Amino acid sequence: MEAADIVQRNGALDAPIVKELVKLWRAQASHGTWQNRSDIDLLEPYILHREKRRELPIVGDPDPNTIQRLEVFFNAVSLSIERATAVMIQPVLTMHREGFGRIVLIGGRLIVVNKQLRDVHRFGFDSLAKLASEGDKYVREGENMIRKFPDVANY
Repeated sequence: MEAADIVQRNGALDAPIVKELVKLWRAQASHGTWQNRSDIDLLEPYILHREKRRELPIVGDPDPNTIQRLEVFFNAVSLSIERATAVMIQPVLTMHREGFGRIVLIGGRLIVVNKQLRDVHRFGFDSLAKLASEGDKYVREGENMIRKFPDVANY
């Protein structure tokens, strides 16, 4: 059985956050270079199995591709929250060159998601299902904050 079949069965490719992530990556291919790549191929850099993670040094500077993956992931989270709540979400990333920092997703005057970042050079997920689960967790967190403080989010 191919990996694509296993992932499809688990439903991770059908998760809204994963679909949003794929849309964002395809939108960045200005010359259509990624049009022929499968969704799995586009998402493959996000999968960082434990063995791969162990091969990376404990301390390291994140490369531009890793930072871009992080930014696109949280952009997908932001867009998913926007679709669910109709509140425009702005991601703000501050990053030290050594790979630690913070990302906040802001709606109006409300911080809807606040994530401390460490070891960004190791950013990834054990599986596509874990990527979908973590992304969905951030989306739910953002939706819940907006529902709890709608006046601040719509300010």
